[in-house]
Amino acid sequence: MYVDESGDTGLINSPTKFFVLSGIVVHESRWRDFINVLIAFRRTLKSVYGLPIRTEIHASHYINHKPVDLPRHVRLAILRNTIDELAKLNYIKITNIVVSKAAKPANYDVFNSAWGTLFQRFENTLIGGNFPGAHTNDSGLVLTDAGAGKNLVRLVRKMAVYNYIPHDPRFGGGARNVPITRVIEDLHGKDSAEALPIQMADVAAYFLHQRFAPSAYIRKQKAHHYFDRLEPVLNLRASRFHNLGVVVI
Repeated sequence: MYVDESGDTGLINSPTKFFVLSGIVVHESRWRDFINVLIAFRRTLKSVYGLPIRTEIHASHYINHKPVDLPRHVRLAILRNTIDELAKLNYIKITNIVVSKAAKPANYDVFNSAWGTLFQRFENTLIGGNFPGAHTNDSGLVLTDAGAGKNLVRLVRKMAVYNYIPHDPRFGGGARNVPITRVIEDLHGKDSAEALPIQMADVAAYFLHQRFAPSAYIRKQKAHHYFDRLEPVLNLRASRFHNLGVVVI
C-alpha cells in the first residue's frame, strides 16, 4: 500500500479543517504491471504537455505554485489525466480516510486516529480478500513519503500488540484487543520524487481533500468533483456510510 496525505494534523490555529489519507493497494503479482503503466503514462505526459519525465507530480504544488513552466490550467489538466489513468487500472484499490476536525476535543490525536484507521482497514481487507484477485489472507507492506517519520513506525508496532476495537454499542460497551497481524515489517519511507506510486497517492489525497474543502480555484474549475472519477478503483467496502467508501472520522 502506497500512502500519502493532504492537510495537516493540527487542531489549534490549523489552516485546514480536514486531514486525509489515500492508500493505493496493488498486489505483488501486479506490481511490475503497475510501475510499467506509470512509466508509460509519464512518457505520454511528456509527449502531450512537455512535462519532463523526472519532474515530480505533486498536486498542491502544481495548483498553488509553478514548479514547471506550464500554465495553471495545463497543470490542472495533468492532474486530471493522472486521476483518469488510475481509474483504468482494475487491479488496484484505493482506501481513503478523512478526519474532520470540527468539534474534536483539544486532546484529540488526528495523526494516530487517521493512520490507525487506515492500518485497520488495510488489515481487514487483506484478511477478507477484498482487493482485486481475492488474495485472501495475504500480508502487506506499507510505503509512505519519507517525511512520515518515526511516529508511524511506533504506531504500527503498537497496533501489532495493542489494538482495541470498541464493541458495537448495541450489544454493550467495552472493547476487545485485536492486534494487527498482516502488516509486515516497519513502514518504508521513500522519497516521493523517486516513487511514482506515492505521487499517484498524493494526487488522490489532494482531490479527496478538495472534495471536502475545495479552494476557490478548484471550485471555479469544477475540479472538486475529480476525486469521484476514481470510483472504479475506490475501496467501496472500507465504509458503508459513504457512497465512495470514504471513512470519515
